[in-house]
Amino acid sequence: MSSSPTTPPSSRTSFMETLLGLLRIRVKRGINLAVRDVRTSDPYIVIKMSKQKLKTRVIKKDVNPEWNEDLTLSVSDPDIPIKLTVYDHDTFSKDDKMGDAEFDIKAFIDALRMDLQGLPSGTIISRVQPGRTNCLSEESSIVWSEGRIVQDMCLRLKNVECGEVEIQLQWIDLPGARGL
Repeated sequence: MSSSPTTPPSSRTSFMETLLGLLRIRVKRGINLAVRDVRTSDPYIVIKMSKQKLKTRVIKKDVNPEWNEDLTLSVSDPDIPIKLTVYDHDTFSKDDKMGDAEFDIKAFIDALRMDLQGLPSGTIISRVQPGRTNCLSEESSIVWSEGRIVQDMCLRLKNVECGEVEIQLQWIDLPGARGL
């Protein structure tokens, strides 16, 4: 990589050299989300990892919304936790918070680093148990499925009276990225 005289030495490492790959988060659905309007809510989800911030669409008047929406994060450091926050969209006032959850991808990244070619589809590689250090509402399995690794999670929302969110993680290798 040639550097021009105007490029300071510290910025010579490109984004692609630090990037491991992309994490696709499929936001499946919300279950029994909190009521923030008269009898219902207009939920949407914001997912944050370091400086990245992604948002689902708003689903009107539904405390059991189905998004089935893919959000994609660039991952450079797998040790950074991912924060998910549910909001109620309000037209004339500030959107209300409907709880949040945090999850990490360390076990998922560990599974990605294994050589799993030739395994039958549906093989469970590892299981992550719910505990005080995560927001899982039930055991989460990391599975080899049709030539790729996926992890389904059901996250119990914190700082709210009720609600869970179901998501699925998938990895996307990027040509030119550092990779795992």
